Amino acid sequence: MHLEDFFKQIDSHCQQALPFVAYRKPDSEQVKALLQEDISLYNTSDFTESGFVFAPFDDNEVAVLIPLGHSKSISAQITEEDLQFNKTLDLIVEVHSDKEFHINLVQKGINAIEKGTLKKVVLARTEILLHSDPNPIEIFKRLLANYPTAFVYCFHHPKVGIWLGATPETLLKMEGRRLFTTSLAGTQKFTGNMDVIWQEKERNEQQLVTHFIQDNLNTLANHLQTSEPQTVKAGNVLHLKTDISATIDVDQVGIKQILNVLHPTPAICGLPKESAKEFILKNENYNREFYTGFLGELNFVVKNERSSNRRNIENRAYTSVKKVSNVFVNLRCMQIKKNEAILYVGGGITSDSNPELEWEETKNKAQTMKSVL
Repeated sequence: MHLEDFFKQIDSHCQQALPFVAYRKPDSEQVKALLQEDISLYNTSDFTESGFVFAPFDDNEVAVLIPLGHSKSISAQITEEDLQFNKTLDLIVEVHSDKEFHINLVQKGINAIEKGTLKKVVLARTEILLHSDPNPIEIFKRLLANYPTAFVYCFHHPKVGIWLGATPETLLKMEGRRLFTTSLAGTQKFTGNMDVIWQEKERNEQQLVTHFIQDNLNTLANHLQTSEPQTVKAGNVLHLKTDISATIDVDQVGIKQILNVLHPTPAICGLPKESAKEFILKNENYNREFYTGFLGELNFVVKNERSSNRRNIENRAYTSVKKVSNVFVNLRCMQIKKNEAILYVGGGITSDSNPELEWEETKNKAQTMKSVL
């Protein structure tokens, strides 16, 4: 499909108030969409269905699904040169950004850590921007152009809302028996140099996340392998990232069990997990909804053939069919409500945190979304 026709179809779906999701995976030259053919709100709790999952931060709440069986799938090839979008957008005015509240919240988190209640907690805030006409398709195009290495998406359901994002963090990738995830934590502003020095606070924060994932996957997976931490760029900030892979017995372990032990990770919640989540729900002055939840392809069926010669009957026996899931943490995202763009940003708090510096970190992270507005 031609890229122009692709955008026309998702824009038409949006104008008709029908559910859809459009997305591009990291470093991909293909943009995809699922156009749901009815207005029903589908949910998933066991994660056995096939479709695009959109799950909230609070794992006690139900996840939304755009099911493959009730949707039209479209795709198009895309390069940066192909993207056409409005060069100018109407002025946006910041109407809410409560610095004092967030600094006090961070201090409250530090106090809880010093008392031994928590080891780490991730605290977030919102910024609300006014816009005369926040067209989600135009914003999606800008995200595609600006963040080629991120998972970029535009999700719309009239019973859920409009969400967009460019997230750098993989929660879970599964290909048959193979499992892949990442530990992503620690943040500093990108100043043009990838060869940076990481302070003890950021290194410890990243190690906490890595150990949590290792400990939890060890109960479900085999042949666990962990890379050395590396510096990666996400928008205008840098993170520490560790790759983790393993194999699982798909007859004994389902994707729900893996998601249950991974989500929410210490990178977006804290440690101990339940205590940190309780602290967040009690002390943050807003509902995160789908921010720091997860989203992506769930149980897509992929066929692999050993030979491109399909007329060769012998080679047909080597055709393999496997389920593939690609699920990402919903970071660097925004929600569109009428003439408002609500940005969500946060950071990991440890005993070494400085409330003023944590505020500055959220300002740096907010630039990922602000840059496309």
